[in-house]
Amino acid sequence: MVTPEAKRACSQVLVQEHKLSERRACKLVGQHRSVQRYRSRKENEVDLKDQIKEIAYEKKRFGYRRIHMLLKRTGMKINHKKVYRIYRALGLKVLKRGNRKRAIGARKIEEVITRQNQRWALDFVHDALWDGRKLRLLTIIDVFTRRCLKIVVDTNLNGKAVLRAHIEEWFT
Repeated sequence: MVTPEAKRACSQVLVQEHKLSERRACKLVGQHRSVQRYRSRKENEVDLKDQIKEIAYEKKRFGYRRIHMLLKRTGMKINHKKVYRIYRALGLKVLKRGNRKRAIGARKIEEVITRQNQRWALDFVHDALWDGRKLRLLTIIDVFTRRCLKIVVDTNLNGKAVLRAHIEEWFT
């Protein structure tokens, strides 16, 4: 029992079922009697939650501040902090804009591969040795046959090593 509501429920059980006084029950539970007797004056927020949810789903780019302004325009007297609390409790957030993907140059249709050695694919694979040193593997694959033509293993593969491996495979 950590929340006041849980302690309140427990002390009520002690009073009703075990016939203890409220003072004794609160002392056993570890809650002050004023907290035990407190009744919230907060009105039901179901309608407000529904309105905030409706605005948020309709206007996906609106945050809690703009939603607060819209609610005030409808004549509702509401604090921005309350709107923020409900907005966060509903798990709402402003979605980021996606990047606009622009085509660079003219689009070209990829030609169909019909024979081996027409197109190769290069890929790096990373691993580590037992002593923590990095190990890099360059794999050269024929796309048509899906056969691995060469694997170059080194601790440091730079552009020159890639070019050298590519040329060696090309002329062998």
